[in-house]
Amino acid sequence: MEIIIAALALGGMGILFGLLLTFTSKVFAVPANPTRDAIREVLPGANCGGCGYPGCDGCADAMASGKAGVNACPVGGPAVADQVAAILGVEPADASSRNVARVICQGDIDHCRTKFRYEGIQDCVSASLVNDGNRSCKYACLGLGSCVKACAFDAIHIDERLKIAVIDEDKCVACGKCVETCPKSVLALHPATEPVRLLCRAAEEGILVSDNCRKGCIGCERCLLACKFGAITMVNHLPVIDKDKCRSCMMCAEVCPTTAIWANWDERRIAEIDQSQCIGCTMCKRNCQFEAVAGMVKQPHEITDACTGCGICAEKCPKKCITMKVREHTRDRNSKVGNTPEQVLAVQSAAPAAKPARTPEQEAKIKAALEAKAAREKVAKEQTSAEA
Repeated sequence: MEIIIAALALGGMGILFGLLLTFTSKVFAVPANPTRDAIREVLPGANCGGCGYPGCDGCADAMASGKAGVNACPVGGPAVADQVAAILGVEPADASSRNVARVICQGDIDHCRTKFRYEGIQDCVSASLVNDGNRSCKYACLGLGSCVKACAFDAIHIDERLKIAVIDEDKCVACGKCVETCPKSVLALHPATEPVRLLCRAAEEGILVSDNCRKGCIGCERCLLACKFGAITMVNHLPVIDKDKCRSCMMCAEVCPTTAIWANWDERRIAEIDQSQCIGCTMCKRNCQFEAVAGMVKQPHEITDACTGCGICAEKCPKKCITMKVREHTRDRNSKVGNTPEQVLAVQSAAPAAKPARTPEQEAKIKAALEAKAAREKVAKEQTSAEA
């Protein structure tokens, strides 16, 4: 009898609590968000936190509420971004906005000296605690693989011979875990389509950098002088590139004596003029900073191999007959032709007019002045002889 009573009591309590939970769930229920649920379905479910939100649920909530862009999920990449854009009814994300991790160092064992032989724990964090690492440059990659262990997508490996980190950009999802792990701050997230970038963080005097690494930035400022668009400033002996001002001319990388500035040479551009549309207004020639436009006034112009692909001429052309294309050969700086109109050059190079002949009166005055000067010199000489 006692067992039956206990069972009935427990059963009654279960029914009561069940009714309470049902009532509570109805009262405090969160309204369903079909858009958020649809976004959550297309997310990969990695819950890596690379988007900056607490897992895929948090990322879906942010996307649905407009707090995050359609490309907020780094793991899903462009494919997921396009699906999210379709769900939200907005334009797909620009592919150029994709970020990838980059190694901001060229200090491998072939170019950066080794201070001592490290035989401790094979981990960059541990090695950095021993005299700031075994590389001469304190900013160099230690090549012991802390970033490799942090990457969940097999996008990083260590070059066994050169002992430096290498990024597989096709696998990188820009989650930022490697960036957070690196004790030397060698890794950073950069746009995948970046035309130029600095591959050195050695903020020291040039002589100190060159003593430690043959590919480090020595702060010579050649890149600063080569940039015609004010896109480079020097901060702590290192060039800082303003992406908004950069015209992708790649002159900074071209003049860099240590290759500390990388450029995507395969995508360097060159201008091309449609001869049938060009009216010879010289607008392109006057605006070219690299003297790469040839042609007479009112005659079709041509682009020489000195072109850097900055695109200024295409923007200034009133007829819009200039297009930019990927060049098939390297730039020839010796192909400069000048950007001064030919008429001005002709006037400047013309032989100066002959001076007019002296009149008889002028000749007489000059002769009298010379005779007076000779007489004075004769008198002074005689007085000096008499005193002696």
